[in-house]
Amino acid sequence: MPATRLITLGDVPVLAELAAVNREFLAPWDPARGDDYYTVAGQLALVGDALRRHAQGLMLPHVILDESGRVAGRITLNEIVRGPFQSCLLGYWLNAADNGRGLATAAVLDIIKVAFDELGLHRIQAGTLPHNVRSQRVLERAGFTRFGLAPAYLKIAGRWQDHVLFQLVNQAQE
Repeated sequence: MPATRLITLGDVPVLAELAAVNREFLAPWDPARGDDYYTVAGQLALVGDALRRHAQGLMLPHVILDESGRVAGRITLNEIVRGPFQSCLLGYWLNAADNGRGLATAAVLDIIKVAFDELGLHRIQAGTLPHNVRSQRVLERAGFTRFGLAPAYLKIAGRWQDHVLFQLVNQAQE
């Protein structure tokens, strides 16, 4: 069974439920979000936008699946840039109750195959807060290497925070 699949509008209700249930768990790692983010309407707007950006070739929005095929989170290749860059940014989140089961690592490994084998990308970049050791381990298990620290990189939990940067280069294109 695949670890991820393309998001659909049918995923909206479960994503709204997961967002609401995981609101406090994800708050330290996410941008500050308005109350609408945690509703079906808010998730419908996000998924609709993601699917439009996917149709334009700018994003690859997937859901993370558990062993039974249940949606357990999201993983996305953002800011896909073509031309000589052939690169993207990776982001993901997982339901708190599903942490520690290997689902995030399986999802990252799955999306790498899609990025390199299907999309022909050369490089994937990801960033984590310096104290997000669990996410760093996921990236390292998937073959990413740490390459720097970006000061005040993203506004997370209401303040500009540093991020440790990771990358994975498609060795088949070397």
